[in-house]
Amino acid sequence: MQLIEKAPAKINLSLDALYQHTDGEFEWQMIMTSIDLADYVQITLQDSPQIEVRTSKGYLPEDKRNLAYQAAQLLRHRFDIKTGAIIEIDKHIPVAAGLGGGSSDAAAVLRGLNQLWHLGLTKAELAHIGLSIDSDVPYCVYSETALVTGKGDQIQPLGDLPNFWMVVVKPEVSVSTPRILHALNCDQITDRPQTDRLLAGIQQQDAQQMTAAMANVLTPITNQRYPQIDYLMQRLTAFGAEKAQMSGSGPTVFGICRQYSRAQRIYNSMSGFCREVYLVQPLKK
Repeated sequence: MQLIEKAPAKINLSLDALYQHTDGEFEWQMIMTSIDLADYVQITLQDSPQIEVRTSKGYLPEDKRNLAYQAAQLLRHRFDIKTGAIIEIDKHIPVAAGLGGGSSDAAAVLRGLNQLWHLGLTKAELAHIGLSIDSDVPYCVYSETALVTGKGDQIQPLGDLPNFWMVVVKPEVSVSTPRILHALNCDQITDRPQTDRLLAGIQQQDAQQMTAAMANVLTPITNQRYPQIDYLMQRLTAFGAEKAQMSGSGPTVFGICRQYSRAQRIYNSMSGFCREVYLVQPLKK
């Protein structure tokens, strides 16, 4: 048996860290959405007990370092599955970019094997399992606009966003999320998102109110190490974006436009600064 799961990239419309738990994990408050930039994960069951991962990018790990591999092994061992699977990942999402590509691939494997192995798990149950793989996996199981709280495991879907376009730009640097989080001190955060106002903007389908309330508390930390992030955000706004922001721990930044023609012009202009530039929209339910 075989199926193909779409694994969309995620974008942080807001990212806030409220406090740090005694175990070192953070209490997050984030509004996340998924965009129409995606990997495609083909899963084929096999009689042998092995989990095999193959990717379209030769530099990606295909062993236990790969989150998709970890997801398959986790389900297999937890539910005592005797068969294995071949997982083929057609990569389109940039790697180490703050777009959750590896986590989305892992979530796609959880969803796909849940079907193929007839496990009957709910999204909430898959999300709970996925938290042990990576903190972005629970959200990626849902891959729809949501308020994400707790350690990343509490997902509250919000419905569709108002209509707008995003120009997504990934500079040629890779960011280590653990390194960025190690430098995060919740008591020193000065620019936080206005989460309630952002939620109201989404509910009222008011893109202007929504963008005015957005922020990412990791931006100053990442930008201190990679100043080109701030430069690219300045370029996005100079070219006409209504809001420019970093996603996740970076380095990817994005600009929001309500008009397609303006977004297209910004896309063309930013393509002169970076090789990886994408013109996308948030996914609808």
